[in-house]
Amino acid sequence: MNETINENVIDEVDVKALWENTLVDIELEISKANFSTWFKNTHVIKVEDDMVYLSVENAFVKDWLYKKYHKTILKILRNFVPSARGLEYVIKKDDKKEEGGEIKHNVNKELPLSDFYINKEDNLNPRYIFDTFVVGSFNELAHAASQAVVEKPGIVYNPLFVYGGSGHGKTHLIQSIGNQLKKRNPNTKVFYTTSEKFAMDYISAVRSNKVNTLFKEKYRKYDVLILDDIQFLSNMDKTREELFHLFNSLYDDNKQIIFSSDKHPNFIPNLEDRLKSRFSAGMIIDIPSPDSESRMAIIKLKAQQNKLIISDEVVSYLATNIQGNIRELEGILNSIICQSQLKSKVLTLSDVKNLIKNNVKPKKSVSVKDVIKQVAEFYNLEEDIIYKKTRVKEVVKPRQLIMYILREDFNVSYPTIGQKLGGRDHTTVIHSCEKIKNDLKVDSMLIKEVEQIRAMLS
Repeated sequence: MNETINENVIDEVDVKALWENTLVDIELEISKANFSTWFKNTHVIKVEDDMVYLSVENAFVKDWLYKKYHKTILKILRNFVPSARGLEYVIKKDDKKEEGGEIKHNVNKELPLSDFYINKEDNLNPRYIFDTFVVGSFNELAHAASQAVVEKPGIVYNPLFVYGGSGHGKTHLIQSIGNQLKKRNPNTKVFYTTSEKFAMDYISAVRSNKVNTLFKEKYRKYDVLILDDIQFLSNMDKTREELFHLFNSLYDDNKQIIFSSDKHPNFIPNLEDRLKSRFSAGMIIDIPSPDSESRMAIIKLKAQQNKLIISDEVVSYLATNIQGNIRELEGILNSIICQSQLKSKVLTLSDVKNLIKNNVKPKKSVSVKDVIKQVAEFYNLEEDIIYKKTRVKEVVKPRQLIMYILREDFNVSYPTIGQKLGGRDHTTVIHSCEKIKNDLKVDSMLIKEVEQIRAMLS
């Protein structure tokens, strides 16, 4: 994509080609997950007076692109239009608006309740789609893996095993895979169920002496099987035995299998090695708690979806003070929406603080010294050695964890962390935090260690 567009006036066809070429290069610079989330349904409207006008779906996307990717987009655009001096984002006009600018309301229009029905043939919730799944740094790998499964079901990442705490978006993500596959090919036989329902189906079949007809035939006919909360089967030996045989049958026929759990399969009690090894043959991926930036993105998107006007001040307050899962954030937003409708006004920060005061947990006062002490105790180290300039592996890892926890959990500045830990440069602290972040994506034991340390500090 090296050809430069030099014309002063670019016609409609050239504008389309310009943006297509630009997107190709953008995709090379950012993750697939972010590309599919933020650049979908964008296009260049015109190039006028050396300004490029980019159409986006809504204000949320506009804000996100400007904050995160503005420089990248403009840099790549200038490869094709060197004279481009700036980039403007234009929100698509609402098709519901009449020529006079008023939104036309039809009070007699029937509500599209069918859009919310769960089809018993597949059990998929139609609201769980990729379009409403917020992608952030905390879940972009899981999102990218899910997209890969959609592209090549039964071939890439089979089985797909997604784990993480309650309310982190696992169910939304795995059902999005099913809904997207059904959208691409309505004939695809997809079935979503919880492990509890799976166990009940098996027990019922055993009691009626119809395991082959009521259970095996039912579950082996699907092209895609999505099994949620598999940790529920930890104490059900016979059901796990049947799952093992079902897994083999589906896998041998190149059928896609998707699991979710609240923990890594290695930490599910009583789970046989033969099942663990089969999970490991595919892709095991974690969805951790969303970081502050991702929580802000989630709040903004959910507010927009519910037509809630919310200030950046309120968004920042919620993202900082509500440390729970995504489900808890959504619940608090529902309260704000309800209160806003009752009072017929946009809630101020003071209103929101008063409304959610019982949801905000008072932060325990923890000093840097406390964190160092707890981490040193956890790894059976003397506190003094943490401060010394040693590169011994047994010391480096705990020190990096201290930096990470101080930054992520207590928002201590990088320079302060470096100063408190033996006068280290802030760039060293940044590197350490990023290393732990990356390691947490692939190291299940490290995840467990961090959870235990956090519990000690709470």
